Amino acid sequence: MINYQQFTLGIEEEYMVLDPQSRELKSHEQKIVLEGQKIIKDKVKAEMHQAVVEVGTDICKDIDEALKDVATLRNTISHVAGDLGFAMGASGTHPFSHWESQLITDHVRYSEIVNELQEAARSNLIFGLHVHVGMESREMANHIANSTRYFLPHIYALSTNSPFWEGRLTGYKSFRTKVFDKFPRTGIPEYFDTIEDYDHYVKMLVKTNCIDNAKKIWWDLRVHPFFNTVEFRICDVPMTTHETIIIAALFQAICAKIYKLRTTNLNFIQYSRALINENKWRASRYGIDGRLIDFGKEEEVNTRVLIYELLDFVDDVVDQLGSRHILNLIPNLLETGTGADRQMKVYQETNSMVAVVDYIKSQFLYGI
Repeated sequence: MINYQQFTLGIEEEYMVLDPQSRELKSHEQKIVLEGQKIIKDKVKAEMHQAVVEVGTDICKDIDEALKDVATLRNTISHVAGDLGFAMGASGTHPFSHWESQLITDHVRYSEIVNELQEAARSNLIFGLHVHVGMESREMANHIANSTRYFLPHIYALSTNSPFWEGRLTGYKSFRTKVFDKFPRTGIPEYFDTIEDYDHYVKMLVKTNCIDNAKKIWWDLRVHPFFNTVEFRICDVPMTTHETIIIAALFQAICAKIYKLRTTNLNFIQYSRALINENKWRASRYGIDGRLIDFGKEEEVNTRVLIYELLDFVDDVVDQLGSRHILNLIPNLLETGTGADRQMKVYQETNSMVAVVDYIKSQFLYGI
């Protein structure tokens, strides 16, 4: 019998701090973090840029617990920010603020990163979603990380929520990853035969002064350096709580499905980083409106069709995980569009990026 309770969830979201009048990004001088910590302790923390607030859930036993935790975090931060004269929003990039005017948080870790990466770090004013799925061991985490790489573009397409950058419509549904690509050690990870191979890679980087710890490996997916989790890092922060939970449930279900295959001596076919990158680019450019490559069939397939095929693939584990009611929301998301689609629709109707920011703000607590 498979222990489905092992696939615990931890969710981290990065929010943008807004000036309610100008709708620009605004430094909160860590006031939101300090006031928030009085209520939710260390579940809120500062990020490298002072216009960013990061929150993280507890370790959640199932998707319903994760939904409740994320909703509480958004509610708490929104009220704290409002009391301090700020507003909050969730988008992979701000539609028109410029990074040059934003302040860096005074912290030794961020100073080191900026000193090493220079303008690549200072311009990295983006907002992401990280989902941790619990694993029974680091060996299993490595196996599941290898196999789930293939599905990263599919779920990334669902999360796309950053079509604007510095006042321009970029033509991408997710421009956030284009900004982040300037960092080293990003993107789709390599395949590692064993966890020992991965650990050897990390030790080599540390020994040769490339990094001082494994948290400076910023791949789209990684075996976490300190916890028994697989950490999915590819997605834009979604506009609404329910979109975040949909994505977390998908990542959890894929991990459980790969685990189930492994217990019967089966595995999902492994594809090269170079091939998966083709699909990642397509997801970034077109979101759910494009076509991804089905490498088994060696042909292009409508992205929406592939997402439905993905739901079929994980169907035999979702009831055990207790997440069917969440994954049943995906058809509606495919119909109404991702955050990027909805941002672009507001812009097309109003020709106003201020209106886009107002829409993003209005969605922050939507459905809570």
